Amino acid sequence: METSNPQISPAISTTLLAIPRMPRQGHAQQQTALSIGNFDGVHLGHQSMLQRLREAATAEQLQSAVLTFSPHPREYFAEIARRPELTPTHITGLRDKVQTILGCGIDRVWVARFNRHLAEMSALAFIEDLLIAKLNVRWLLVGEDFRFGSKRAGDIALLRQVGAARGVSVQTHADIVDGRGHRISSSEVRAALALGDLIRARALLGRHFALTGHVIHGQKLGRTLGFPTMNMRVTDRCAARSGIYVVAVHGLGDKPLPGIASLGVRPTVLDNGQILLETHVLDAQIDAYGKLVRVEFLQHVRDEEKFPDLTTLTAAMNADRQHARAYFALHGL
Repeated sequence: METSNPQISPAISTTLLAIPRMPRQGHAQQQTALSIGNFDGVHLGHQSMLQRLREAATAEQLQSAVLTFSPHPREYFAEIARRPELTPTHITGLRDKVQTILGCGIDRVWVARFNRHLAEMSALAFIEDLLIAKLNVRWLLVGEDFRFGSKRAGDIALLRQVGAARGVSVQTHADIVDGRGHRISSSEVRAALALGDLIRARALLGRHFALTGHVIHGQKLGRTLGFPTMNMRVTDRCAARSGIYVVAVHGLGDKPLPGIASLGVRPTVLDNGQILLETHVLDAQIDAYGKLVRVEFLQHVRDEEKFPDLTTLTAAMNADRQHARAYFALHGL
């Protein structure tokens, strides 16, 4: 945690976590070119924004940085209102989001814990105490509909008014549209994933949808059925549709490995409701426990089902494995 500046409110200091792209690269007191947003999924619209941020930082000789939030503000307010149905699903977990932003060439990601203090912070304090005093912002890029501060009282006009007085250049970034003229947004990505439409999701993300996590020990039931699997916990309220997917597994060797995966609650064998990603690597025996792997989703095969017995489940799993083999025979990796 950054807590080195005694002039900054301790509440603000403990709200922020800084994640640099390279060890010991930069510091909050460097003058900063900053963009603010939730960046869930880091889709093509976000990537366009990050490219503009990076170019401006280079031109102005500033550190490039992103300020994002955890949890999502809508998730926080849904919990306060006891309206869980208003909580957005998550395209990516925090680890994946941060790593993707840093992978776009951004120097530093600031993660702000969205809590009562941040929710009740006045718009002016957000600018003066957080952006200017804490993050030393000199160039700011936000979306055209950006609102901030308690009760969303802050707007672009206020940012520009204070920025003009404090030497901060405030810029806005227009929405990016796809080839059909539709706005690229996190909501669109969530909708595509909820339908199992990985082609649409890839068009919006600019890459395959993927989940990253450490391989954990499971019940080892798959091994007894002839389908050893790698088990991964996934982000709460994962946006992807539960079901069976053809996947590519990264992190277990020099090349990706072909696989078939189940994302869901395993209704045939468990009833605890915990979502798990179980991946069977085709024709390979690998000790992956504890390793960090990335599973890319290539094709949605079918929805999750509850089978009457393990015999029927095993037959379905065999069919899924054959489907995956046919997919890779046609498309490769």
